[in-house]
Amino acid sequence: MATQTADTPADPPYWSASPSKPKLKLPPGSSDSHVHVFGPRARFPFADGRNYTPSDATKEMLFALHERLGIQHCVIVQPNCHGRDNSVTIDAVAATGGSYRGIALVPTDVSDAELKRLDAAGMRGARFHYVGHLSTGPKIDEVIAFGKRLADIGWHLQIHMAGELIAELSPALKRSPVPVVIDHIGRVDASLGLEQPGFRALLGLMESKHVWVKVSGSDRITRAGPPYADAVPFARKLVAEFGDRCVWGTDWPHPNHTHVPDDGMLVDILAEIAPGAALQAVMVDNPMRLYKFAPARKLTGA
Repeated sequence: MATQTADTPADPPYWSASPSKPKLKLPPGSSDSHVHVFGPRARFPFADGRNYTPSDATKEMLFALHERLGIQHCVIVQPNCHGRDNSVTIDAVAATGGSYRGIALVPTDVSDAELKRLDAAGMRGARFHYVGHLSTGPKIDEVIAFGKRLADIGWHLQIHMAGELIAELSPALKRSPVPVVIDHIGRVDASLGLEQPGFRALLGLMESKHVWVKVSGSDRITRAGPPYADAVPFARKLVAEFGDRCVWGTDWPHPNHTHVPDDGMLVDILAEIAPGAALQAVMVDNPMRLYKFAPARKLTGA
């Protein structure tokens, strides 16, 4: 994939300007535990050498979406297109008074002073990519060693990996000195079924009590399309077996996607993914325990 520079034109929007209003009423204090913010480009330039150039998807747009969905807390994940300048994420978190948190992109040799600065700004973890469409992270043993430094400030590791790499990376991830959060159901292929090696490896990894998983991404692992009937069973099984270590997110504004998801529909399928009392755990209790949000308040710009 060609890398992109400052004058690369933006892609068309990846998100819906008018998502449906969910039928499912979320419990008070619910968290959208995986989103990104892009731009505005004039204030927060994109990184040279990136793999994609999104249209602006600003914090004000995110706050308005959450008002519509019934979301009060959120985790904003620093996007690869903005690189390791985490300013766009820090700015959005700051506008919420800490009721939203952030996940940073940092090198493993980042200074202690910078980690402390990011922590004070509301960041709570560091993300590393092991997927083909984004820049590949450092060797996994280097990341696990870096985890010892994260332990000192109470952060976790967030790992975005392709499904076929779960078995390979699992031995190292099991040794992590800090919690590990696996993105998007491990990016398995829903068409291969629940018995596929990648998903079996994810279930095995989840036996380690410090490993968490985001049951976001039914819209990414599907091969059937909306309403993602082939993908929902994967998320539901994870919640049924490891419900105290699952969180969920919309992944708004859906970068590098095959289609434009309806965020209201993504909320509604939670009724199948986390039925009954599990909804409170996945949407409220677990994310509060992992991210330690400040109390919810009215958002600036909403």
